[in-house]
Amino acid sequence: MSGGPTETATGTGAPKGVPARIVVGISGASGAIYGIRTLERLRAAGVETHLVVSRAAQTTIAHELALRPAEVFALADVAYGIQDVGAAISSGSFPTRGMIVAPCSIRTMSEIATGVTSTLLTRAADVILKDRRPLVLMVRETPLHLGHLRTLTQLTEMGAIVMPPVPAFYMRPTSIDDIVAHSIGRALDLLGIDSAVARWSGIPASNG
Repeated sequence: MSGGPTETATGTGAPKGVPARIVVGISGASGAIYGIRTLERLRAAGVETHLVVSRAAQTTIAHELALRPAEVFALADVAYGIQDVGAAISSGSFPTRGMIVAPCSIRTMSEIATGVTSTLLTRAADVILKDRRPLVLMVRETPLHLGHLRTLTQLTEMGAIVMPPVPAFYMRPTSIDDIVAHSIGRALDLLGIDSAVARWSGIPASNG
C-alpha cells in the first residue's frame, strides 16, 4: 500500500510529511484483545496500519477470542507474515509514525532489548528504535523477576516506552471492554493519536 492519510494523527517526533501510519505487533502473551482493539481504534482514527502477528499470538487469539487469523488480518490495511523479512516495515527507509506491540510477551520484549531479532515483529521494533521513532510495548507479565526488570530498564534506556496495560479505576469501568478501551486509549496517546479516551479531570471540589 502506498499513500494514506497525512494529517489525521501526529506521532511524537514524527518528521513533517510522514503519513499517519502505525506498525502494530501482536505477540503471544495473554491479552490478545489489546491488539484487536488497537487495530479497531486506529482504523476509526483514519490511521493506516501495518500488522504483524506472531505464531504464538495466533494461538492465543484463537483461544481467547475465537477469531481466525484472516479475521484479524482484515482489520489492518497491510498484514505481513511473521517471517517476511523483506517486508516494508523491516527497513527504516519506510516512513511510519511509530509502533505498538499489544500485547508484548516477555520473549518479544527480550528479543527487542538484545537486538537479536528472529522474526519480522521484533525486527520491525528494532527498526523503530534505531530510527528514534516511538515504540510502545504493552508488556503482559506478572510477577516480574530481576532479569525482567533489568530488561525493561534496558529498553527504557534505548528509547522504548514500556506501558503495561494497568487498569485505571477512576473512570469506574463496568466491563472488560471499558478497561481495555482505556488502556488502548492511553497507549495511542503516547503515539500522538487522540482516540477519545476517558480522561481524568480532577475530583470535584467539595461545597462543605
